Amino acid sequence: MIGMTTLGLLGLLALFVLLALRMPVALSMLGVGFVGTIIANANKFISVGMSPDQAWARGWKIAYSNLSGETFEAASNFNLLVIPMFVLMGNLAGISGMSKDLFNAAYRWMGHMRGGLASATIAACAGFAALSGSSLASAVTMGRVALPEMKRYKYADSLATGSVAAGGTLGFLIPPSGGMIIYAVLTEQSIGRLFMAGVLPGIILTLLFIGAIYLTVSRKPDMGPRGERSSRADRMASLAHAAPILGVVLVTIGGMYTGFFTPVEASSVGAFLTFLVAAWRRSLTWQASRVVILQTMNATATVFLIIIGAFVFIPFMSLTELPAQLVTLLTSLPIGDIGVLLVIILAYMFLGMFLESMAMLVLTIPVVIPIAIGLEWDLIWFGIIVVIVLEMGMISPPVGINVFIVKSIAPDVPMSHIFRGIWPFWFAMAIMIALLIIFPQVALFLPQTLVGG
Repeated sequence: MIGMTTLGLLGLLALFVLLALRMPVALSMLGVGFVGTIIANANKFISVGMSPDQAWARGWKIAYSNLSGETFEAASNFNLLVIPMFVLMGNLAGISGMSKDLFNAAYRWMGHMRGGLASATIAACAGFAALSGSSLASAVTMGRVALPEMKRYKYADSLATGSVAAGGTLGFLIPPSGGMIIYAVLTEQSIGRLFMAGVLPGIILTLLFIGAIYLTVSRKPDMGPRGERSSRADRMASLAHAAPILGVVLVTIGGMYTGFFTPVEASSVGAFLTFLVAAWRRSLTWQASRVVILQTMNATATVFLIIIGAFVFIPFMSLTELPAQLVTLLTSLPIGDIGVLLVIILAYMFLGMFLESMAMLVLTIPVVIPIAIGLEWDLIWFGIIVVIVLEMGMISPPVGINVFIVKSIAPDVPMSHIFRGIWPFWFAMAIMIALLIIFPQVALFLPQTLVGG
């Protein structure tokens, strides 16, 4: 018989091996969780005197029951309707030209400053993140709009690509963040409260990114030359064009904050309003509609499969009692709560060098959440910290998925230049984490005042 702790460690090792072999994270978790549940239950029944044949038969039966039950639970969870609705909203925003309007508005107001185009890119990424909830969509969409402009004004490649890669990560923090939805489901937290918790940190991190650009161009002015100063009429016209986007964001986020909408209702209203804007702009051709529907279905199916995989893997980890033993180990160390938190953050930073953010989130939640509960941390506050550390992983070498996204948009820029450009933003994220540790209310203020939350 295999000891439960040993089985848990072997399960994690098998999972990492499958991921290293490029197996999709959802299928890796499904496979390891299913097989591990069989072995764990068979061992348990053998230990109480059941014959091996009966024990293995019972193990298979429990594993199949768990697989079907968790799949049905995920697929029938009403709250998960926010996923297809917010994905649809982001896709409609992309084809309706909203991303260009956001960038043009930010450029008209900020482009005349030194490094203004890079700052405008960050501001536009933040705005688009509030529509799409996706870091990849933000990086791809804004990169295609902003990088040619920065190249035209002879921006340094490192600053131009770094600002797009870092700005894209805001889609993982600013609601409606897909990462937050998965965190909320796996930890049984309120999606609405998590969304509200991401608003102030998202705004502050956006300002920190702009501050990082300011410091960079102050030290080396030639990295971000000034653009043309727009007239007051042009600035106001750009705001008028961006008004529909701002209106949709205010209605969805404001509706959730005031309690007028639940998150599910807000996602539906947001998708409908974005659809009206796209239809009014005559962007919804048959071909565009087909692309939007297929992209939404593909993204939704991917996220649901990840959730189902996590729902199968997490019970297996609970059976092995490995998370409980880690809680005992870490809480017994003479380093205090802050020390334990720093250990977790450093572990996330290390894993972020090799794992994609969504994979890292679903793999680590079964391990770190029992620790957070054992230390009586607020899981909303802890979730925001986790999300920001995951953002750091999106631009950290050698994996840094957003870096590779930017590389695909700017193939002529060496990878080393892109990685060189992300470091000011990486340290800005580290400052944001420090602020959250020192001032937890930055994340908790809005959720605590949330109507009905």
